[in-house]
Amino acid sequence: MMDINAFLDFTKLNSCTTNRDIVNLCNEALENNYHAICINSCYVPLAKQLLNKTSIKICSTVGFPLGAMSTQAKAFEARKAIEQGADEIEMVLNIGSLKSQSYLALLKDIIDVKLAINGKVLKVIIEISQLNKNEIIKACEICMDAKVDYIKTSSGFTNSGATFTAVKIIKKTVKDQVKIIAAGEIQDYDTALKYLQIGADRIGASKEIKISKTQLTADTYSKLP
Repeated sequence: MMDINAFLDFTKLNSCTTNRDIVNLCNEALENNYHAICINSCYVPLAKQLLNKTSIKICSTVGFPLGAMSTQAKAFEARKAIEQGADEIEMVLNIGSLKSQSYLALLKDIIDVKLAINGKVLKVIIEISQLNKNEIIKACEICMDAKVDYIKTSSGFTNSGATFTAVKIIKKTVKDQVKIIAAGEIQDYDTALKYLQIGADRIGASKEIKISKTQLTADTYSKLP
């Protein structure tokens, strides 16, 4: 039996998150062997203390959830999070820059964060609910130019989350150059599995999504990309 937890990034990003919530999240990650937890940067030292010497990745958000902070602020936050123990950094695309067609500024924004983390995994949330098809494609092209590791559909702080259509558009655009995280409103096993089958590499989830203990049979798992 292959556990779907191996594909899950579990998040705890609410403004009212407490130290106890992070402790509980880390304990749950250890119990269920999640691929990663995703947390706000102020909690990275605590998570590192709890997950040190485990295989569970610590992902820190930067410039979250709007993506409209200065590039320098994002780069500083990302560098500090890595210094404190984060394995991965997750930033939100500057949607305003994209819609203003300030493509070079947007590319620089991402590259400067990438340079600040010195080879660690970089994920970029493109907020598909705020973009049309052409904007999704352009966002993906900029992410490819910046050589990011993952494109993520949604932060969970906008109107809606992942859609099959958007993931297919992203996959068609990036092919195998960038991996994909489907996130937002994925609430059951069948939906999560379909996202994996159409091109997603990981699933973003929260404690409210009841798919964490669902198991894939070896036969089903063999059909995944």
